[in-house]
Amino acid sequence: MTQYLHYLGSVADGFPDPNTALTQPDGLLAIGGCLSLARLQQAYQQGIFPWYSEGEPLMWWSPSERAIIELDEFHVSRSLKKAARRLNTRVTINTCFTDVIHACKMQRQDTEGTWITDAMEQAYIHAHENGLAHSVEVWQGDSLVGGLYGIMQSRVFCGESMFFRVPECSKLAMWALVELLKANNGAFIDCQLMNPYLAQLGAKALSRQQFLTKLKESNHQSIDLSFWQARQLETPYDATPSD
Repeated sequence: MTQYLHYLGSVADGFPDPNTALTQPDGLLAIGGCLSLARLQQAYQQGIFPWYSEGEPLMWWSPSERAIIELDEFHVSRSLKKAARRLNTRVTINTCFTDVIHACKMQRQDTEGTWITDAMEQAYIHAHENGLAHSVEVWQGDSLVGGLYGIMQSRVFCGESMFFRVPECSKLAMWALVELLKANNGAFIDCQLMNPYLAQLGAKALSRQQFLTKLKESNHQSIDLSFWQARQLETPYDATPSD
């Protein structure tokens, strides 16, 4: 299929075929458009995500290789099990989405720089307010010490970012997410791009076509997303159905 860079028109025009994404830079599919709720819904349904830095145009990606975590392949190390006991944390979902995305933004901004621009932050907060974006939060007492957020509109959780203020607490958030999805008919976690951190957790790489096939299958299977009701998870590391 011919590869070329697309310039997005209206939301009604949709996205181009992900297989037309460039090979250099790998996965760049389109430029422009907006971060509206409808645009984000379209993008994630097709395995496309926005990724750009402040001052750059809005860019949309579908890389040739995709990292995912199969729920049954998530790796719980001995050190993570020890951390779960030692840190005496509690886990909530969707209780402070704005705090989580801002913490993810600031953690990266203070180190390597962040793709969570002000516009992205506000767009995903709006998506959360409309039931599209969700967060997992890890606490010690009243202190938020770790968490993650992402998009879920089918059986696939599309992870966006995570943070920690206490070591291991982003991993604890991911573990709790895995168990939550297991208990509620989730399919897998889309991690977008592979890195050593994700590999430690059991992520594996799929080709774009393999990923899109799995995504399409999951999109066609029904799921009740009411389990994302804001609450504390009483047994975050035990896959038991929610009430």
